[in-house]
Amino acid sequence: MKTSFESDYNNGAHPEVICHLLETNGKQSQSYGFDEWSEQARQKIRTACQCPEADIFFLVGGTQANTTVIDGMLASYEGVIATRTGHINVHESGAVEAFGHKVIPLPSHSGKLDGKELEAWLQAFHADPTLEHMVIPGLVYITFPTELGTVYTSEEIAYIYNVCQRYELCLFIDGARLGYGLASAECDFDLPWLARHCDVFYIGGTKVGALCGEAVVFPRGNAPRHFMNIVKRHGALLAKSRLAGVQFDALFTDNLYLNIAKHAIDMAMKLRKLFSEAGIPLRDSSTNQQFVELTDAQMQALLPGVLFETWEPLDDNRTLCRFVTSWATTERDLKALKEALEAIR
Repeated sequence: MKTSFESDYNNGAHPEVICHLLETNGKQSQSYGFDEWSEQARQKIRTACQCPEADIFFLVGGTQANTTVIDGMLASYEGVIATRTGHINVHESGAVEAFGHKVIPLPSHSGKLDGKELEAWLQAFHADPTLEHMVIPGLVYITFPTELGTVYTSEEIAYIYNVCQRYELCLFIDGARLGYGLASAECDFDLPWLARHCDVFYIGGTKVGALCGEAVVFPRGNAPRHFMNIVKRHGALLAKSRLAGVQFDALFTDNLYLNIAKHAIDMAMKLRKLFSEAGIPLRDSSTNQQFVELTDAQMQALLPGVLFETWEPLDDNRTLCRFVTSWATTERDLKALKEALEAIR
């Protein structure tokens, strides 16, 4: 069997999550998120965020979280600003546009949106005498960590949020891999700080130890009116919503969520060292996604025993490839990769 570094959701759920699902499986409950475990999870997340008034909704997946939040926060004539490399602009099959909202792309800097560029763009937009004929920006979307494994500093996010407030825009932080960003050695803030510097974010479960599910958090009880209806309209509501609630109840018990993320990052740093020792160039990333520059010969030599994702061609002979770690990554996996790398020297 091949050793897989293809993604952080190519295994099932963390054993403690599975145990909690089994422990609660024989019990009956209300549906659509009104079960006891979902409420316990909400209270634990509110405590972790230090946001006692937070509105929290459990949705089935990341794409559904993105489209539902964006559609729920925007008027029909408004669009969402994102970087050109932003997930909603590149890897969601036009899902945001399918619900009537244009994605307005701005330059990407190692995956990040630059606050000063955002400010300059908004100044130019509002100075345009023909803006009534344009899509009006109503929301700014960033990912933490970014699609390229980089992390924003507190100064960068605070600047973006300040710009959003001055221009009466909401800031939405896609946290599909939130745990890995918070556990990064380069992260200089915690979850409560993040919650204070945005209008809505979500805590990714699918990529951080759950079978499925994301927790959308409106930190100041500021969810749009009838958001539950919007969730259902988007097909993002599980009838057995306890499936997500039980999992987040486990993930936010005894710091499991961050412990999972820390393990994955520890494995990623060891993986990074293996490539460095093999003389293979890597892009900067302090999270569980590592981007490696492989020649065609190196790719073909690794593929028989190692799974990874090809990201983008760099030239006629080199490809940027992604290797990802998770809760399920073991020392044995790293040993297999080390042996594969030694074989191609």
